[in-house]
Amino acid sequence: MISSVRTPVLYLDTSVLGGYFDEEWKVATQELWRQMELGLWQFVSSEVIVKEIQGAPEQVRQLFVKAFPSETLMDVTDEMEDLAAAYVKHGVVPPKYQDDALHVAACTIARIDHLVSWNFRHLVNVQRETGFNAVNLLQGYKTIRIVNPLELIYGPKNEDV
Repeated sequence: MISSVRTPVLYLDTSVLGGYFDEEWKVATQELWRQMELGLWQFVSSEVIVKEIQGAPEQVRQLFVKAFPSETLMDVTDEMEDLAAAYVKHGVVPPKYQDDALHVAACTIARIDHLVSWNFRHLVNVQRETGFNAVNLLQGYKTIRIVNPLELIYGPKNEDV
C-alpha cells in the first residue's frame, strides 16, 4: 500500500534562525533542524526573512542559505500585505512590528498550519494567536498555530507513557 502522507510544512520566522546559535534556544532549534534533515519536516519562509537577516551575524546568514533554497521562499504579495495591514488595524500587533504581521500573513495565505518562532512577545503567545486567527476568520482565511520549536520536537515516540 502506498502512503499519501506528506511531510508537514513549517513556516519559520527569523528568530528560529538566530535560535540555532543562541545559548538559550540552540538545543531545541538544532533538534528541529535534525528532524528536518531526517525528513520529518519541510521548512519554508518568505522574502521577509531575507530583509530581516541582512544585519544578522555571518553564521546566521550562512545557515539561512543552506536551509532555505530559493524555491522554499515565498514572494510577499499584495494579498499578504493587505492581511498584515488588517492585523495592525485590529491591534493584533503594533505598526512597528509589521514584519511579524507579514510572517503570519504569508503563513496564513500559503495555508501552512504552523508558524514556528521564538518571538514570544509578538507571535508565540495565546493572546496574539487568538487575535491573528480572529482577523483570519473575519477575512475569510483559516486559522493557524503559532508555536515554538519545543512544541514540535517532542512528537510521538514508541515509548511507554
